[in-house]
Amino acid sequence: MKLTDMLANLPFYKTKLSIEDVIINDIEMDSRKVKSGNLFVCISGFTVDGHDYTDQAIENGAVAIIAEKDMAASVPVIVVPDTTRAMAMLAVTFYDDPTSKLPLIGVTGTNGKTTITYLLEAIFRQNGQKTGVIGSIQMKIGDTAYPIANTTPDALHLQKTFHQMLEEDVDQAIMEVSSHALDLGRVHGCDYDIAIFTNLSQDHLDYHRNMDDYLHAKSLLFAQLGNSYRTTRSKFAVINEDDAASDLLKRSTAQPVITYGCKNTAQVMAKNIKLDSKGTFFSLNTPFETIDINSKLIGMFNIYNMLAAAAAAIAQGIPLPVIKQALESVDGVSGRFEPVEADQDYSVIVDFAHTPDSLENILKTSNEFATKKVYVVVGCGGDRDRGKRPLMASIAAKYADQAIFTSDNPRTEDPKRILEDMVNGLDTATDNYEVIVDRKAAIKRAIDYAEADDIILIAGKGHETYQIVGHEKHDFDDREIAREAILAKEN
Repeated sequence: MKLTDMLANLPFYKTKLSIEDVIINDIEMDSRKVKSGNLFVCISGFTVDGHDYTDQAIENGAVAIIAEKDMAASVPVIVVPDTTRAMAMLAVTFYDDPTSKLPLIGVTGTNGKTTITYLLEAIFRQNGQKTGVIGSIQMKIGDTAYPIANTTPDALHLQKTFHQMLEEDVDQAIMEVSSHALDLGRVHGCDYDIAIFTNLSQDHLDYHRNMDDYLHAKSLLFAQLGNSYRTTRSKFAVINEDDAASDLLKRSTAQPVITYGCKNTAQVMAKNIKLDSKGTFFSLNTPFETIDINSKLIGMFNIYNMLAAAAAAIAQGIPLPVIKQALESVDGVSGRFEPVEADQDYSVIVDFAHTPDSLENILKTSNEFATKKVYVVVGCGGDRDRGKRPLMASIAAKYADQAIFTSDNPRTEDPKRILEDMVNGLDTATDNYEVIVDRKAAIKRAIDYAEADDIILIAGKGHETYQIVGHEKHDFDDREIAREAILAKEN
């Protein structure tokens, strides 16, 4: 594509060298990945500034540079006020505005995003549609999975991915949308048809100033649904009516709102709820009719996830029998209340719960069907919100018979300091806990404790197959470590 055509929608840029004959064959923001004919965009990140790598980009074949300051270079340097915003606009133009042609659902909230995207994938596939999913576990196009670095990739990779989805005949795109992505503008250029809100509880206060700032970031997804009303492409906000943030989010959007919930009156509701260790039953009440759902998913939090997915599917015109069949077919999601089975007579469950609210949810769920003791192994991530550490510890000690506090992903923090932050918030009378810094040893200790019909919850990392210590990732999968410990105990 001609560079002049790419820049047509980009206002107020400056350049010294002629750009009339420059042809761009791709866009890149990592100088190491630049190839001949690429446009290199200088992005100032948290640890690296792309402006420092323009020479490397040019050596690798960059034919033009997008930057926030003028610099001496052998290729045209286009100076813009904000390269992140410019990159989103350029990517949309270069990849021919893919989400203007591809129906897109965005899911935001503290908990439940991953499960809802996979429930929606099941529903649309049940309806005979090909799906594309972008989330914290992986990216999927149809049956093909790709690794992913962030819950929500940057604008360049998003537009490139949506373009690929169109080329591979995807009918419906579904994605998790993190608060970081909304605040940093990673989703600029994404034309959402449906925005889903799950819930809001404390998380990411290492990044956001406070909970109001965190909620404001979430609200951007609903504001970005736009103000226009088009019968050819209707837009909807799907909001959890039982969450205290629901009123603000409703005010954040001009689009029709579909509410869901179990407590407050909503358009999509769960009634006649029955929970046990094998799954859930509820009547799904909708504006059209009521159908019964027998799901293999466990816990109240999963009922909310199913309600959110059902509400979005209804907004997209999916028939209720299809929704029912899909919800009842889903066995579970990787690392979300996932059982570890090795013929033991006690339960071992791995879950991604890494916020106070999600930890409380899985512990309450376990207590609903526990007949013996409940153990929980849990830690908190390093270089992240310190304020939630004592909350996590208090919840673990409150709802479990025995808590074992251990390392999560310590990153550059001393894991002992993280654990001190956790236990220092406990009541002095609390004694149903122990601290084991080594996560593998902590999991083994919990399994050594277990007797018939006990429940062990291993929380925090879920689907992750690594542990981050310092700046390095080491192989570590809670599920594999637990399975090894179970087999070692049996032998």
